Amino acid sequence: MATQTTTGTRVYDCPICIGGEWRASAGRRETLLNPATAEPVTTVPFCTPEEVRAAVDSAQGAFETWRQVPVVDRSHIFFRYRELMLKHSEEIAHLTTLEHGKTLQESRASLGRGIEAVEFATSVPTLLMGDTVGDISRGLDTVTIRQPIGVCVGIPPFNFPSMVPMWMFPLAIACGNSFVLKPSERVPRTAVRCVELLYEAGLPQGVCNVVHGTKEVVDVLLADPRVKAVSFVGSSPVARYIYETASRNGKRVQAMGGAKNHLVVMPGCDLGAAVKAIIGAAFGCTGQRCLATSVVVAVGDVADPLIEELKEAARQISVGSGQDPKTGMGPVVNAAAKERIERYIAEGEKEGARLVTDGRNARAHDDTHGYYIGPTIFDHVRPEMRIAREEIFGPVLSLIRANNLDEAVEVVNHSEFGNATSIFTGSGAEAREFAARATAGMVGVNVGVPAPSAFFPFAGWKGSFFGDLHALGRDAVQFYTETKVVTSRWPTPAREHKITF
Repeated sequence: MATQTTTGTRVYDCPICIGGEWRASAGRRETLLNPATAEPVTTVPFCTPEEVRAAVDSAQGAFETWRQVPVVDRSHIFFRYRELMLKHSEEIAHLTTLEHGKTLQESRASLGRGIEAVEFATSVPTLLMGDTVGDISRGLDTVTIRQPIGVCVGIPPFNFPSMVPMWMFPLAIACGNSFVLKPSERVPRTAVRCVELLYEAGLPQGVCNVVHGTKEVVDVLLADPRVKAVSFVGSSPVARYIYETASRNGKRVQAMGGAKNHLVVMPGCDLGAAVKAIIGAAFGCTGQRCLATSVVVAVGDVADPLIEELKEAARQISVGSGQDPKTGMGPVVNAAAKERIERYIAEGEKEGARLVTDGRNARAHDDTHGYYIGPTIFDHVRPEMRIAREEIFGPVLSLIRANNLDEAVEVVNHSEFGNATSIFTGSGAEAREFAARATAGMVGVNVGVPAPSAFFPFAGWKGSFFGDLHALGRDAVQFYTETKVVTSRWPTPAREHKITF
């Protein structure tokens, strides 16, 4: 679906999917711009309540049939899906870069992590195994089985258009559920293509549906009694709203929120490795990820050499279109994000932090005119400053100085968020103490971005997560299934039971 603007630019009109049928929405539309060029590339619809309810109708109707498909047959679809995703990986990576702005290398890497989640879903015959105890009492056997829960909803964020949706729908569907996906209204095209390929892999019609929109669409889904589970990734205020609203309506919820991730650098660590990791963690994906390092806590006399090396490394990063292989960092997602980040930089100066590198007025090396902000670093930041406390979601790094590990841990644990944290150290004792004391769900040791593989849960804490069962890993299997306990006794011929020693 494509139209042309008056300048000849082809603009893709995003469809919705109901019952396996792709069609245009009757809702109003908004034009999305390429973040690197500010040119129109997509129109995204805002679905009507009737369309949203029709998507749930479709999912509910497909569920009763789909849940009865043998689990091995369900897994076979995801084996085929994995192969199709690999075959079309360059196409999907280019779509992600087009609508999000991240570099092609980053788009490929995030897609790879999404495909890893599909691979995890292919192991569903093993993941759904229950427990059995024979003769729990004389002639009495008890087994547990896991069964699908029904219609599930996924509401992913804009920053990972392929990866995060694949944290949701592959495992949910492989477990026997049906699904309604509402992609981010900022980056809908990648998710649409991923679902198109899922149907190409052989998924029956109606098992996965796609709608578009914002809060109005989400509220219809949260209120529908046929929706049994909701998975969300986004900012903490919205995550809290999703959790409170959906759980009040009797739904199971995993709502992953924002972050303010700290990385502690100890004297005696491999400073070169730490600098490389920090630069990647802070400025990769233009800082628009929930595992981005946004605060470095430098302990003791490591602070001065660290800030100098960070400053020099940041100056080597070239900004530009993500399509250009020479680009080290792409644009932020839109003009509103750029303006918000620039306000935080101004606030950091006002609060008294020392601006080491200023990313405002960054020029693209390829002369594109998108929403560019260069790497920005503050030194002598205090924990109470806004730039140290609030999620900026952009390429802004704050450095706080601490005298010892105890002070550093106190800074980390003072944050209202608890997504991830890391330490760079040459001491096993320091690493062990930090891992035990840090109040975050994901901890790295000499690792810049402690993102777990799909076989482990994405385990945010505190204000970074609302719910009980996390995304990915066995947590997600439990989230998308119910446990049933079956106790049975079958009459047997009477016989004498003797115990001998």
